[in-house]
Amino acid sequence: RHEEILWIREQGFTTVISLIPAPHNLHNYDELDVPWLHWPFSPEEEPLVVLGRHYPELRKLLAEGGTILMHMEEVSDRLCGFVAGYLLWSGLVATGPEVITMIERMTARQLGPQGREVVAAVESLRAG
Repeated sequence: RHEEILWIREQGFTTVISLIPAPHNLHNYDELDVPWLHWPFSPEEEPLVVLGRHYPELRKLLAEGGTILMHMEEVSDRLCGFVAGYLLWSGLVATGPEVITMIERMTARQLGPQGREVVAAVESLRAG
């Protein structure tokens, strides 16, 4: 873990964002002076609430020149959906089908139901 965090710091990431529901091991970032945020994003959480709370903050971090490393336990549908949803929400990609195709090409895997649910939530947020 120590070596991984050193690598993150040496690569110039300005903030680590953990989407893991539990705050396990986040204190390790403090020990090595790596800024982090904990944005739990479990399947039990309502996507619109989580996204509405964190997308504006993510936009601000990126606008300030931040280099973000975002993670979960694995490259899951929730993580891919979160990223796809942000691309759609921010207007960087125009439609849900386009962003799904983009994420599937980037990750070389099909976006499953949980990821598509996030994209659909963002589409409804933009429509409303």
